[in-house]
Amino acid sequence: MSDFYVNVLQIRDTSFQIGVLTGRRVRNTSIVKTWKALTKPIIDHDNMKSIYETLAPHLLEELDGLAYELEISPKKATALFSGYDVPKPKAIGCSALITRNHYVRNYDFSPEVYDGLLSLVQPKEALASVGYNLQILGRHDGVNQEGLVMGLHFVSHEDYRKGVSPWITTRMVLDTCSSLDEAVSLIKEIPHAACYNFSIGDREGNIAIVEASPEQVVVRNDEALSCVNHFQTNLLKSKNRKNIEGSVKRNNYLQSLSDRYLTQNELFNHFKSKNSPVFFTDYDDYFGTLHTFSYSFPNTRILTTIAQSNQILDMDLQRWLDGEDINMKVLKGSIEKD
Repeated sequence: MSDFYVNVLQIRDTSFQIGVLTGRRVRNTSIVKTWKALTKPIIDHDNMKSIYETLAPHLLEELDGLAYELEISPKKATALFSGYDVPKPKAIGCSALITRNHYVRNYDFSPEVYDGLLSLVQPKEALASVGYNLQILGRHDGVNQEGLVMGLHFVSHEDYRKGVSPWITTRMVLDTCSSLDEAVSLIKEIPHAACYNFSIGDREGNIAIVEASPEQVVVRNDEALSCVNHFQTNLLKSKNRKNIEGSVKRNNYLQSLSDRYLTQNELFNHFKSKNSPVFFTDYDDYFGTLHTFSYSFPNTRILTTIAQSNQILDMDLQRWLDGEDINMKVLKGSIEKD
């Protein structure tokens, strides 16, 4: 068993300063070295910049802040952290359940490729949000000031191409969208690099799974929705990997939970429990649970924790938006491999 940490970063400032202060937190850390090893040394900066200027220009300012603090060129910062034209990552596992009242999700991968940052940011140029960082600029999952919550779920590398990563898609939606309809519209505009599901809900009780491939985007709706790592609509089923048995099994289990009308606490505790069918410890095979994230639409309550931790961040998003900082600076958990 090894200790596992996630730093909690709170910033209320310009997008440039958010980049500076985030860069200060990750400077000289292993995650920067990891992304140097995983990303291309040079990307099509002009094309990337054109997309971001159209869809989320403030993220270019945040990238400039990262470049300034890390003492690298803006072009190097975009290659490292923009999430554009990223080489194919290994399969990422995630399980989520959305009802009209609650959202709960587990993120499963390897601690070796994990930023270890939970950011609470309130930019002057975009919507405030709380979420777990991926490739520094992007987000695994999170919720914004309008009560829009979203998470990503890997499906396949079918039709993989140069484009925007799903973690940047998540960040763009959280930063610029106030409703499910706005989120779907933006996702349809983004040039996606790979096949991913996005689990999304808003404060009006609208929920959906958005199935996105580089060629097509399809929306799946229902009263309660489970989301795992395969497409379920007939239009996109052909894009699934050959072996989706584990994903189907998780989906069937999550569907059984949706009929039980569980509270946010009950759902959250179930997902984070090591004994849960949706908690995994296959860290060496890039399938170990790293964090659990939950949001309640009616009362703006966030519950989150990391792998096998006794610490739970329990916060009222609205109170934080009104200026009340949280006291927690680090979440400590542990990684126990099979």
